Amino acid sequence: MTTSLVLGPMMRYVDETSASIWVETRSDSRVSVRAGGRDWTARTFAVHGHHYALVEADGLEPGAVLPYTLEIDGAHVWPDPASEFPPPVIATLKPGKPLRLAYGSCRTSVPHDESGNRTHGVDSLRAYALAMASGDNRPWPDLVAFLGDQVYADLTSEQMQQFIRARRDIDEPPGEELKDYEEYAHLYNLAWSDPANRWLLSTLPSAMIFDDHDIRDDWNASLSWKREMEATSWWHGRIVSGLASYWVYQHLGNLSPQERQNDAIWQRIAGHQGEAEPDVSAELDSFAERADRNPESYRWSYCRDFGDTRLIVVDSRAARNLDPEARALLDDDEMAWLDGQMRGGFRHLLVGTSLPFLLPMGLHHVESWNEAISEGAWGKYPARAGEKLRQAVDLEHWGAFQKSFQDVAAMAAEVADGKRGPSPDTVTFLSGDVHFSYVAEVERSSGSRIIQAVCSPIRNPLPRLMRYFGAVMAYGLASPVGALVARSARVPNPPFRWKRVAGPWFTNNLATLEVVPEGLKLWWQTGIVEDGDELHPRLETVASLTVASREETTSRPVERGFDRLSRRRAEPS
Repeated sequence: MTTSLVLGPMMRYVDETSASIWVETRSDSRVSVRAGGRDWTARTFAVHGHHYALVEADGLEPGAVLPYTLEIDGAHVWPDPASEFPPPVIATLKPGKPLRLAYGSCRTSVPHDESGNRTHGVDSLRAYALAMASGDNRPWPDLVAFLGDQVYADLTSEQMQQFIRARRDIDEPPGEELKDYEEYAHLYNLAWSDPANRWLLSTLPSAMIFDDHDIRDDWNASLSWKREMEATSWWHGRIVSGLASYWVYQHLGNLSPQERQNDAIWQRIAGHQGEAEPDVSAELDSFAERADRNPESYRWSYCRDFGDTRLIVVDSRAARNLDPEARALLDDDEMAWLDGQMRGGFRHLLVGTSLPFLLPMGLHHVESWNEAISEGAWGKYPARAGEKLRQAVDLEHWGAFQKSFQDVAAMAAEVADGKRGPSPDTVTFLSGDVHFSYVAEVERSSGSRIIQAVCSPIRNPLPRLMRYFGAVMAYGLASPVGALVARSARVPNPPFRWKRVAGPWFTNNLATLEVVPEGLKLWWQTGIVEDGDELHPRLETVASLTVASREETTSRPVERGFDRLSRRRAEPS
């Protein structure tokens, strides 16, 4: 096979009549997608010596499933005729079909051999891909949502470090962490080039949002954190290359054709008339620098409707206001946008946020207390200690931004109570980040159910000792202690209480959500190696549950069903 295709194809935004296919190529070229007797072509654009194209296949029939091929400058490059995987397809959305969505977060890019599986566990995304490719007739999701830490720019693998050593002194800052666009491009290649995952991404539409490790641990945790980073010699290059590469590799494919037309960088690409491909390196770097300096200048969040289900994906990292006088997880502009999207009239309102909105309640109290003392509730010296604690143990979720938490909680309650249009069956927050999976529910006697469903990690499990410690802290010690210290710092009580319904599960997982007649069905699946075959893990269900609509049942908030093996694997082990 020719090597003109570097990475991809990746099936990105898909609706009822169009599909967007993303690729990285070796050089300036024309990329064509052929399906159903038609073809669509796009010219590449350049960023720092790399070449990309986004091909829009439009005019498709709703509900169509079309095998496709990819050509670069007229030469067939995908699929490989020798591939063991089924042909990739374009599957447009079918009107009236209930949504089926896979989701998860936190995936490291290490080999899938015995060594990689021993240190990082089996890649649940890869196990999912192998199950999809096996032809067992299981229904495919309409979309997979990656909710943060698609790449780890600060905790690099040996393969990534080898690349870094070949081009610079790894003993000089930023050391083993990423420095520039070239290193980000290589990291994305490591993340998405495994044949099984590459096939899955070529045929299953995907949506993405960043979290901290896509840039650096604790990204935008506080103003003190940001000032500390800005004082280094390397941070400016890191944040610019991180956001620029995120726009290219992740965000561009989130956009609908209409949204792309309103994007300034895409307008520059689409409107280019020259003979050579457009090079947008300078424009993209300036854009990234501006987006970091002034978060209100660009929106990374997005919203999509799938029939009677709305999916809102919220940027909970770049859109922060770190000014101590107006500290917020979402700045005013972003909060106003979210307020406009949080509406009833749907059967299910899904809110994707990389950080769990409803942490275990004890941890929520601890984070709210830490925010209060870090901002001076107990005086100057405790504030310094609070800031150190905040950065040391990642106390920077929604609970650590109380104003934003209270505002969004009020929105969710108003939707659930029918004050923003007809109330849905559920308001469900989908999240990752914390490296354990669980389900929580707000305690309510009427209105819609408000649910938190977490899936983390896809591939980056906590060490065994940390699993036990995390479980004790999250659901044991933190509960009474957290409430006590929060009151001592005069933190307002949350507007509602919530409780754990299922979990925690510490295995690598990919979750799936499906709208079914009785409510919302969710399940978590992991990869299991059998007979020493590290490359062909079996997909196994860890847990499953159905969130029934309040009309369906009032006796139990959530119906659960675990088999014996799933219950055993769900324990910290």
